[in-house]
Amino acid sequence: MKIFAVGMNYAQHNKELDGTLYKPEKPVIFTKADSALLKDRKPFFIPDWSSRVDYETELVVRICRLGKSIPERFAYRYYDAMTVGIDFTARDWQREARDNGLPWEICKGFDGSAAIGEWQPIPQPLKKEGGLQALHFHLDINGTTVQEGFTGDMLYRVDELVSYISQFFTLKTGDLLFTGTPVGVGPVHIDDHLEGWLEDKKVLEFNCK
Repeated sequence: MKIFAVGMNYAQHNKELDGTLYKPEKPVIFTKADSALLKDRKPFFIPDWSSRVDYETELVVRICRLGKSIPERFAYRYYDAMTVGIDFTARDWQREARDNGLPWEICKGFDGSAAIGEWQPIPQPLKKEGGLQALHFHLDINGTTVQEGFTGDMLYRVDELVSYISQFFTLKTGDLLFTGTPVGVGPVHIDDHLEGWLEDKKVLEFNCK
């Protein structure tokens, strides 16, 4: 099982990080270790080696069949479920990595850094009609909404991402794709209670320790 993630896929988030609106020339793809997966409402343990760990709320899709070099027009056939996930980021380590041109594996792929909620099946008509690009999602911490996203704001759409990634990696059943975070990221703290919503359905819930 592989965990793919997309960086800088919402213009307002790019401004939040770098002070300007922009679209990367190509999708920014990185991976997380399989030990990063956090599910079934298990708690997230904030690592003591980082001074700031941020939540990044995202739409996550699940790959459902083997695929390589997938044409974009057929990409919808290769995923079958969606949920809300949190791409936890050790922000201090990421800043150092970006400043020095270093890899992101530690700041993005550490244990428990890929939290996912309950899977929701994607009806075939929704996929064919581009419905994945018309979804709202949000994250609440301790009962207060801290981040909101709309998939129509993605710079690279889900089908574009699936097609692009499959040029370099063979996609397999069970692989996950974190599709990028909108503006509004922020730090988590011990005893925070996180709840992720996809449209009007709560699909994600866990505590930080």
